[in-house]
Amino acid sequence: MDLTRCPKLVVLTVIVLFSFYLAACGSSRLTQENFDKIHTGMTQAEVTAILGEPTESSSVDVAVFSGTASTWKKDGTIITIQFANGKVVAKQFSKEKTVR
Repeated sequence: MDLTRCPKLVVLTVIVLFSFYLAACGSSRLTQENFDKIHTGMTQAEVTAILGEPTESSSVDVAVFSGTASTWKKDGTIITIQFANGKVVAKQFSKEKTVR
C-alpha cells in the first residue's frame, strides 16, 4: 500500500494513536481539586468540562422533572454527581484504600 496516495489515512491514524497515548499517559482529571471546583447549580456541561465524560450515567424523566446520576471512576477514585433538571444537586468523592 502506497501511503503517499492516502495522506488522510495517515493523518487519521496518527491522530488516533496520539489520542490513545494521551488517554493512557495523561493525568487523571479525577482529583480532589477538580471535585472541589464543582458546586451546586452547575450544569452537566460545566461538570463534563472539568471531569471529562462520565464512566457511567443513568437518568429518569417524570413529567417536568429529570434526574441523572453520573459516575466517574479511575484508579480507585470515584466521583458521583447527581443532577436535577440538568443542574448539580449533590456530589460525592471517594478513594478506595489499597490493601497490602
